[in-house]
Amino acid sequence: MTTQLIYGLVTGILFGFFLQRGQVLRYDKQIGALRLMDMTIFKFMLTAILVGSVGIYLLKDLGLVKLSIKSTILGGTIIGGLIFGLGWGLLGYCPGTSMGAVGEGRWDGIWGLLGMLAGAAIYAEAYPLMKRTVLTWGDLGKITVPGILGISHWIVIPLFMLAVVGLFFWFEKKKL
Repeated sequence: MTTQLIYGLVTGILFGFFLQRGQVLRYDKQIGALRLMDMTIFKFMLTAILVGSVGIYLLKDLGLVKLSIKSTILGGTIIGGLIFGLGWGLLGYCPGTSMGAVGEGRWDGIWGLLGMLAGAAIYAEAYPLMKRTVLTWGDLGKITVPGILGISHWIVIPLFMLAVVGLFFWFEKKKL
């Protein structure tokens, strides 16, 4: 096994552990998130985004990684988001939590895994057509929030942190 595969395996196991410990694999938490009545999953994901943002930009600034920013393409993002949301709403799990549910021994998550495999196969077959159509609609280029604002990412990240902490306090006040 290569080092990258080992890192990927360890990272996947840790992510699954944190999903389970954060209780985001629970069906009631998933439905609560979809109904905007339980913000546990939003809190988990916003925390992951904050930690990831600091880690990635710190590694970038230290010269240890190079960012590979992809183009923002509205057509693919909107259609993909609608398919993702439809699957999450029908199944009650997103892809990561579906795999976590299977890991906990809940067989209903198998439908999510089968859906992911079917979706990947359909995407692979449709890609040549989509490359000429959907994946050209609304191509905004390689954009980032700091790039749009013309300021350092170390200004954007703390502001985002403050906004998230404020949102968390509001969630707690509303008992979400």
